[in-house]
Amino acid sequence: MRALVVESSRTMKAVLRRILSKRNFDVAEADNGQQALEVLSRIATVDLVLVSWIPQETECVEFIARLRRKSAHDSIVIMLTTIEPGIRDLQRALIAGANDYLMQPFTSLQFDEMLVRLGFTSLCCTTYDR
Repeated sequence: MRALVVESSRTMKAVLRRILSKRNFDVAEADNGQQALEVLSRIATVDLVLVSWIPQETECVEFIARLRRKSAHDSIVIMLTTIEPGIRDLQRALIAGANDYLMQPFTSLQFDEMLVRLGFTSLCCTTYDR
């Protein structure tokens, strides 16, 4: 399985890379939506895209919408990670095509619960990071 992390924070990218690697994902990274589209054009498949709401929500929503406009990306699961969105912000991201969202900070258990909801049941750890 392959995941793409779209995140501007190096620290958060490292956290997500570690979590995903422990769940047997190969992880690609991008700092923003434009870089993410470039990465997607170079790699064969991506199963999961984690998109940070930060730094610009407009770019986040536009990236999700652009991703969903391409039929080749129909099967990609998109998870939004965010610190404190408003309900309208979440609605915009979900309408654009995000499958779900996860509030930061989150625990490994919460992350695994999200993966289960999104259909990645065989990848979840049985022991959790502390």
